Amino acid sequence: MGMSVTISAASAQDAEQILKLQYLCYQNEAELYGDYSIEPLTQTLDDLRAELDRGHGLVARLGDEIVASVRGSVDASGTARIAKLIVHPRMRRHGLGGRLLDAIEDHFAAQPEARRFQLFTGRRSEGLRLYRSRGYAPVATEEDGPRLRFVTLEKAATAGAYAASA
Repeated sequence: MGMSVTISAASAQDAEQILKLQYLCYQNEAELYGDYSIEPLTQTLDDLRAELDRGHGLVARLGDEIVASVRGSVDASGTARIAKLIVHPRMRRHGLGGRLLDAIEDHFAAQPEARRFQLFTGRRSEGLRLYRSRGYAPVATEEDGPRLRFVTLEKAATAGAYAASA
């Protein structure tokens, strides 16, 4: 019998494992855009710990191993900014990214100040399809150098989690 994946809040003790997973997961993005200086590959452990302290993070575990993660925070304008949804390459295409996205949305939807969810990704990123399937719509694009273009996507927090609307 195999182990099941569990999702829970990230703690400060998880930061090192999250950072290692982040580094692994963003290699494909860096290769896709020809840019290995992207922020997820240059973020320090101290920066990650500070990011977790300022917001909320989730991890998915298979046994003791962190195999996926996402984090975010709500800003003063009521925007829940969701960031760095990562899934270990061997765990992709099993719905784990969608489960984490739903879970972080549920967390922020429970906060009355959160009026909308927002995230960004590279315009050629695999995540774009997932985000659109969950009701996110493009609201802006931004160029960062000659090769990298980010797409900002957004949806209303009042729309509820994807699972609730299915």
